[in-house]
Amino acid sequence: MSDESKPVYLRLREIIAASILDGAFADGDLLPSVRAFAAQQGANPLTVAKAYQSFQDDGLVLVKRGVGMFVAHGAVRKLRMAERERFMESVWPPVAAQMQRLGIRLDDLDLQKA
Repeated sequence: MSDESKPVYLRLREIIAASILDGAFADGDLLPSVRAFAAQQGANPLTVAKAYQSFQDDGLVLVKRGVGMFVAHGAVRKLRMAERERFMESVWPPVAAQMQRLGIRLDDLDLQKA
């Protein structure tokens, strides 16, 4: 599925997840407000709220009324595990098949540059 065919809230969710996995936000960190993130991304605040709500539903963020949304403790580990599982089930199989078709072995990859 191309990025353009995904609902906007899922694309925003991916941006937030990448920020957490890349270390921009750690467990316990305050996330940008809905309005700030919407302005940064050029998105509708209601769409951002839906993306944040999906993280809250998954137990990855906690809301402190009047304060903001925080990355839940254990969220980085939980998110990394979920993303690894998604990668192994959805992303890797076609890559592995293409590598096999082209005769590329794992040893051929220069993983040091990744």
